[in-house]
Amino acid sequence: MTFSSDKAEETKPTPAATTTNRDAPPPALVKFMMTEWRPQSTSAVEPIPNARVHAERRGRVAALFPNDVLVIPTGHEQCRANDTYFRFRAGSDFFYLTGNQEPDCVLVLVPGPRGHAAHLFVEPNPGRASETFYTDRKKGELWVGPRLGVEQSRARYGVDAAHPLGELKSFLESKPRARTLRGLSGQLDALLPPATDESGKAWDAELGTALSELRLFKDALELAELEKVIAATKRGFEDVLAAMKPGLTERHVEGLFGLRARVEGNDVGYGTIAASGAHACTLHWTRNDGALVDGELLLLDAGVEGHQLYTADITRTVPISGRFSDEQREIYALVWEAQQAALSAVKPGNDFMEPNRRAMAVLAAGLHRLGILRTSVEDALKDEHQFYKRYSLHNVSHMLGLDVHDCAKARQENYKWGPLKVGMVLTVEPGLYFQVDDLTVPEKYRGIGVRIEDDVVVTPDGMRNLSADIPSEASAVERWVKAQRAG
Repeated sequence: MTFSSDKAEETKPTPAATTTNRDAPPPALVKFMMTEWRPQSTSAVEPIPNARVHAERRGRVAALFPNDVLVIPTGHEQCRANDTYFRFRAGSDFFYLTGNQEPDCVLVLVPGPRGHAAHLFVEPNPGRASETFYTDRKKGELWVGPRLGVEQSRARYGVDAAHPLGELKSFLESKPRARTLRGLSGQLDALLPPATDESGKAWDAELGTALSELRLFKDALELAELEKVIAATKRGFEDVLAAMKPGLTERHVEGLFGLRARVEGNDVGYGTIAASGAHACTLHWTRNDGALVDGELLLLDAGVEGHQLYTADITRTVPISGRFSDEQREIYALVWEAQQAALSAVKPGNDFMEPNRRAMAVLAAGLHRLGILRTSVEDALKDEHQFYKRYSLHNVSHMLGLDVHDCAKARQENYKWGPLKVGMVLTVEPGLYFQVDDLTVPEKYRGIGVRIEDDVVVTPDGMRNLSADIPSEASAVERWVKAQRAG
């Protein structure tokens, strides 16, 4: 990728992307490769189905900055090792505003007398007119497939204009200072110095904040996508339950779920947590190198990311044998009770932390009843103590959407310390984790880790549990495991 204004650079491969000198093709072969190809298709490109929705979103963010140029890159493929790359995943804000999933693109919103015009900068597709289709291993069409191209991108994504990426530098040089979404493209960050207002205050961050706060509220299209990926996630869990037995490994679990995610969606939305036994007491256990053991629990925290990049985030803790032991059921029931209390607090007007407070009150009371918390419940819940956190470790909610931890740049007063509002989608996921070496915990409970997580949307009269179809109560979970094995 280059931002040079030199037209010759538009199709010139970067050194890292070309063949090495040792295996560079001879000129005669390159000449032969460029002859006798059918002309590129000139058929019209169909617009994406939701182009109007993306345009409306662009209008909303532009309205917050009526006089400013806004620059939103999607990012680039990231090197995994040497000359191999991770599978590209579009930047969430860029996708939210365009629907485009190609790497390297940049959206520029330019103010004018009738509002902002949307300019999309993309890699051109020279077809067989440039030798790079064969010699560029990173971007060449014979290596990685065709790019959409400039005019085709304009038609497909419904923007006002599309340009070759090589023209971006000169385009921006002719515009007043811009607000830039930083951290996605080192080249773009270097090209555009951080912008400041009249007082010298950096103002680029305000663009990221504005986009996060717009994304706090899910529209009908987003809710439909979330429902799809949650349904696919349920099927992924059932793939695991049908195969689950002692002797398999956590990697089997990860692989089974990952197959469902790639068949029905784009990928997993985050690293699958397949934690057997005491591994469940490590919150983000993604090594997944343990075995499934009879009599232990499997904590599976996983989500399918759909083709429109929205992700589910579901956790279920299931008995590998098919039935909870008495001790496991006791802890599981306590976590489930805490989740029900938290769910009841998800309603407009309650602050974001109210579900957490409700859940922690239930957990603290249960821990006291079990003899684990040795102070009073009231004392354990005091802000200056929070002794229950030794066993619960985390809060119960985060926003969910295009990112598993969505809207991360939103201001705290509109997120963690703000009120719940209609259209917000969040997780509700209390847990208890008793470490194997924790001497404050009776030995019979040590090594038990339980988390139950659902995805909910705030509605005018409360909330709707988008994942309610996935069993969560202990006896229902046992019946679910039995049914999948029987199927």
